[in-house]
Amino acid sequence: MRLAIALSLLLLTAPATAQQIVRTAPHPADNKPNDPSVPDAYAVSGQFERIVVMRMKFKIDLLAGLQAMVKQENIVNGVILSGVGSLRGYHVHQVHNRDFPTINVFTKKPDTPADLVGMNGYIVKGVVHAHMTLGTGDKAIAGHLEPGTEVFTYAIVTVGVMNGTDLGKVDDKTYR
Repeated sequence: MRLAIALSLLLLTAPATAQQIVRTAPHPADNKPNDPSVPDAYAVSGQFERIVVMRMKFKIDLLAGLQAMVKQENIVNGVILSGVGSLRGYHVHQVHNRDFPTINVFTKKPDTPADLVGMNGYIVKGVVHAHMTLGTGDKAIAGHLEPGTEVFTYAIVTVGVMNGTDLGKVDDKTYR
């Protein structure tokens, strides 16, 4: 009995996890089998036309800042090479299943500070697809950058611009 009461108290005082599981609306191609004409793996060659180092300041939404810089710098296609800094809070998602349609789990912790340990990803047709790794002191978190990730001291993101290279199919889950 005492153990049950202690466990109940522990559960009541434990911090609530701000996680939400979201089923993505099925895409018409979700049920199609792999197309034998699509290679199992393929490569896209290109060169960096330039490197852009972006800096976002205190209290700026990291994703909105990246999107604004991509537009300002006329980046159509690029590779996110690096990202460092610190955050006042974060919002990420990770894949939550193994079959289509995709199910994602979203974690939103706007009041939990974290170090931005690393970032990578792509800019395809002007759209930012960034993944990041965060450290909170007692754990590491990784996932897809979502709106609501607010910068603390600063965030620096480095992008290799490849505007002359078509990255369109690289980030297309239906090309299979």
